Amino acid sequence: MAFITIAPPAQPGPLSADSPAAGTGKDSARHRLPDWVAWSVVPSHTLLIVLALASILPVYWMFVTAFRPASEALSTNPFPGPLSLENFQYVLGTIPIAGMLANTFGMSLALAVSQLLVAILASYGFARWDFMGKKVLYLLFVGSWLVPFQVTMIPNYLLVSQMGLLNTVTGVVLPQLCSAFAVMMLRQHLEAFPKDLLDASQMDGRSSWRTLWEVVVPNLRPALAALGIMLFISAWNEYLWPSLIMQKSDALIQVGIRGFLGAEGNNWGAIMAASALACLPIFLIYIFLQRYVVDAFVRSGLK
Repeated sequence: MAFITIAPPAQPGPLSADSPAAGTGKDSARHRLPDWVAWSVVPSHTLLIVLALASILPVYWMFVTAFRPASEALSTNPFPGPLSLENFQYVLGTIPIAGMLANTFGMSLALAVSQLLVAILASYGFARWDFMGKKVLYLLFVGSWLVPFQVTMIPNYLLVSQMGLLNTVTGVVLPQLCSAFAVMMLRQHLEAFPKDLLDASQMDGRSSWRTLWEVVVPNLRPALAALGIMLFISAWNEYLWPSLIMQKSDALIQVGIRGFLGAEGNNWGAIMAASALACLPIFLIYIFLQRYVVDAFVRSGLK
């Protein structure tokens, strides 16, 4: 009679440091990656670094020129050399830059808030309801973004002049109450908004107006914050339209900087110093609120 001997299962021994299973799952996956995968990102990262340096260079040159002595404003030295506050002192003593920054902040805030409000209402209508001519109306609405500003500049100026709004912030804000870019961006977010939440809100007895402000808007805070920042920065950087409406040299910072450009010569040191002071509020706003901008772009890709 033959006997079959069944050996007990072998107990797993301790894993050594050189064992393939000793590492974590993340480390194992990393070691399994082929070498070409790591090298394939080098060209893209190199391109991003070059583009980042090209974007930063004008800002760096602005601050370098601002901190140079006025006699060396046109120097091509990439380093400021002996630092000087001469240009900043001249700017602060020549123009009321604090009042200009306050006026520009108020104008930019009014533009950003009005454009954001119109974008919320318009994008909600395009994303929530289906009606006859919806696509055509949306294409016409977006097509207005492609019309150059120079085409509508003269009619808007004549209208503002006839309304007696020259040299007022209202005259700057009124023709720009709507932004097609803001509507397009918010519409993408609202298209990805869960329809079940809207239906549940309607079943709870909320009207469309209450659903917008109690359900939709609270869930779009990152997108609204990012869009508000971009609209504010765009309004802050606007030069042509405010310079046409605001004839007073001490009204807005854009008009105030123009005062250093004259027929007798351009004071480039003062221009760069005033521009550097005008950029500081934007830098501070973006530093403190940049996470909303990043979060909005991440959410825009999620469906």
